[in-house]
Amino acid sequence: MLSYAAVRRVVASPALKRALSTSRPSFYAAAAASVPKTKLYINGQFIDSKTDKWIELRNPATQELVTLVPEATPEELKYAADSAAEAFKSWRKTSLLSRQRKMLDLQLLIRENMDRIAHSITLEQGKTLADARGDVLRGLQVVEAACGIPQMLLGDHLEVATDMDTYTIREPLGVVAGITPFNFPAMIPLWMFPLANVIGNTCVLKPSERDPGATMILAELAEKAGIPAGVLNIVHGARDTVNFICDNEHIKAISFVGSDQAGHYIHERGSRNGKRVQANLGAKNHGIIMPDANKNHTLNALAGAAFGAAGQRCMALSTVIFVGKAQEWLPELVERAQKLKVSSGFEPDADLGPVISPEALRRVERLVESGVKEGANLLLDGRGIKVAKYEKGNFIGPTILTGVQPHMECYREEIFGPVLVCLNADTLDDAIELVNKNPYGNGTAIFTQSGAIARKFTQEIDVGQVGVNVPIPVPLPMFSFTGSRGSIRGDVNFYGKSGVSFYTSTKTVTQLWRHEDADAQVASVNMPVMK
Repeated sequence: MLSYAAVRRVVASPALKRALSTSRPSFYAAAAASVPKTKLYINGQFIDSKTDKWIELRNPATQELVTLVPEATPEELKYAADSAAEAFKSWRKTSLLSRQRKMLDLQLLIRENMDRIAHSITLEQGKTLADARGDVLRGLQVVEAACGIPQMLLGDHLEVATDMDTYTIREPLGVVAGITPFNFPAMIPLWMFPLANVIGNTCVLKPSERDPGATMILAELAEKAGIPAGVLNIVHGARDTVNFICDNEHIKAISFVGSDQAGHYIHERGSRNGKRVQANLGAKNHGIIMPDANKNHTLNALAGAAFGAAGQRCMALSTVIFVGKAQEWLPELVERAQKLKVSSGFEPDADLGPVISPEALRRVERLVESGVKEGANLLLDGRGIKVAKYEKGNFIGPTILTGVQPHMECYREEIFGPVLVCLNADTLDDAIELVNKNPYGNGTAIFTQSGAIARKFTQEIDVGQVGVNVPIPVPLPMFSFTGSRGSIRGDVNFYGKSGVSFYTSTKTVTQLWRHEDADAQVASVNMPVMK
């Protein structure tokens, strides 16, 4: 994934500063008739930031200015953390069934507002409306799973000696934080704060400065669901905000999804400050195509997983290894890719929208060109595409590089665009070796009709999430997101049982209630002896 940091533009003109002082009652405040600014959500209130530093957020399909996102001031960040710490004192004592009830209400509100959230995602991030609805739905499924929290918080109990019991209690940590990426503006925040909150934690959440609108809607819905003031707080910014989260004494744990560079930094700095950190980083997900695979299903799956969401998924199947004669399917793959329509995500027939920014587009194009210079064959070139009505958009069409070698930059780097790099292998063993040598371990998939081949692959592959004829094997929330190796830092994964473990500490209680004391009239003065 790309870095959380954005190119910043400080709004300094007196005229624009005067425009920014105007406000209206919503989580967007009117900066001027055409320049709204995003609010903070702290201690149960949507508030205007007093910052003088603003980040421009532009529609990726049009370059139109959508909003200005504040870099929260140190005082505002402290207010958010202090509010969360104060709210924790009472929220942790709220009954588990009461917290569950509020989560049930939240999941209903999210379902009812799915189209509204999806519209915000398409406007700010660029993905198609259908894909944006999927973004919300996959997050909603985690909220629905969080509604089953009573079962997930059950502890252990054992009578360890006569009249002596030992049992465990899972307790909330306190204030926890989330730092989320631009590519899933609803799903990733919903991986974090609902589970953290229903357990009894309070949360400071920093959505991506590139598309915070979906998270702001979620904050509004959480408030409507009855989540008390201070339990969920939304702050904005870039590096300074991240540093505050890593350093603040109230924050006990950090969940992060994003780029390698940011993830390593947050894990190191947060851990150094004694915080628990889970960080999902970069990826290079391989699809292995066996000659016996169902051709039609496989080619459709490859085209969707490689080019959907303009390739801006950490689980995108961005790399394919054709084993043996399977490489003969490449012309048909090109045909399918060429049929995909590139346009604004609001167009009903769009298959993929723009990438997030002009900088991202230039990076994708540079990595494609690097592959050509290093000897790869550019079988399908989506660069330079012009989309009618959206000539200023950050568009690149499906692109396919073949004859790629592991030393090439286009293979080593996560391109994060609609680019499929293709390698060849003579045997399944060669393909497995190639995948296992790659430093990332987020996801992989094999396409075959042989159970024996599938079993061998799943046993020998060193990747956290494995699909068999499933191109994007992200587990549903009754399981956990299990990326491994260079794709994750920290030893506890997201949502599911692992997520509960991350957001809780375990207390062990050993108690003695002597049966003799039920009838005894005289206190015993002898040394207690365990039997």
